[in-house]
Order: sequence, then C-alpha cells, then structure tokens
Amino acid sequence: MKKLFIFSVLSLLTTYIFAQKDAAAKDILNKVSAKYRTYDVVKTDFDFTLENKQAGITETQSGTLIAKSKANKFRVTIYGPQSSAKPDAAQEIISDGKTQWTFLKKDNEVQINNVDISGEGLNPAQIFTIYEHGYKYIYNGDTKVGGKTYQEIDLTPDDINKSFFKVRLLIDKVKKQIYSALIFDKNGNHYTYTLKSFIPNPPVAENTFSFDPKAHKGVEVVDLRQ
Repeated sequence: MKKLFIFSVLSLLTTYIFAQKDAAAKDILNKVSAKYRTYDVVKTDFDFTLENKQAGITETQSGTLIAKSKANKFRVTIYGPQSSAKPDAAQEIISDGKTQWTFLKKDNEVQINNVDISGEGLNPAQIFTIYEHGYKYIYNGDTKVGGKTYQEIDLTPDDINKSFFKVRLLIDKVKKQIYSALIFDKNGNHYTYTLKSFIPNPPVAENTFSFDPKAHKGVEVVDLRQ
C-alpha cells in the first residue's frame, strides 16, 4: 500500500500572527481528539486519491478503516474497481498493535511485519490524534467545500527526514471531525484521504485486528520479521 505531513518566521509581527493562529489550531485539534477519545472503536469509509501532476497521474480508490486507537489496532481495507453492488477487497493492512499483516488478494499473499514504531509512516489508528506528538501546526482559516465550512490546518513534522513535509487537514466545523487529510510527500505525490462516513463504537470482533491464514486457502505467507 502506498504509504502513507512550512512554517517560517519573517518578522516579529508575523511571529505574533502565527502564534495566534497556532493557538487557534491547537484549540480546534484538541476538540477533535477529545471527541475521538470518547470512542473505543471508530469505523469510517473513505476515498483515497493519489495525484502527481508532473507525472500526469490521478488514481482514486475507496476503502474502509476500523481503528481502535487506545490499543493501537486497525484494519484498512482497500477495494478494487467495483463490478457489483458489493465492493471487493483488493488489499488489507491489519495490525494488532504488535504485528502487521498486508494481504494482497490478487497475489494471494500476506506479508508479515513487526509494527513500525519509528514514527516514519502514518499510523491509521492515530490519524485523529496525529498532531499531538512531533508536529507544528497552523490554522489557515475557514474554507468551503460543497457548501459546507471546514477549518483548514497545516501540520509540519519536526523530523525533517520523514518522507512527507506537510499534512493539510480539513475539519468539519460543526461536527468537530476530520473531513479530509492531504499529504504532501517529497517525491511530488499528493495523497488525499476523504472521509465519507464516521461510525463511533460499531460492534467489532477482536479477530478483526488479526489475519488468519487458514481462512485464505493457499495463501503464501511471507514473514519479513527479524
């Protein structure tokens, strides 16, 4: 799966203005994470778009995320082109907080890794609280999309070695929920995740966050753990 966030000071005046915006951003983000933390599990359907204007690439897929952030568990399902009323899973990324499985349906292969704790990538289980550690943030003001008002906030990572240099969040001003996340990586790719639904505390079995090879006949298991 394509993996999956500038802030400059020009004068004392702009420093003061940015500080004010930073305080506003923090207040908005705190409300988002406070609401999110009241839930044990969340489920959301989303659209994922990869765009690279220089290469003339625009690709869109749909998916579902089930996240249990307090336990650092998640399941991401990416669907293939829809040929029937029921979407067909093309790829799944599953984590129980310690082990991560990446299942490629077309190849009938599952790759097993230890969960990445380096902080290099974006953890889907932490998407609603990502700003809390290792990021600067600034509130850009309100913007309208489809007649609705969203609060726009840019995050920039403290670690300059990350593969991305900015994440732009649009937050639903009324619901206090993230509507979209636009990730700018250093290769010129733009990754946009747009949330189409948000279901708090859906009934979810614990085996949702693990992969059972026995349930996938003939699957090739590639263990990449060291």
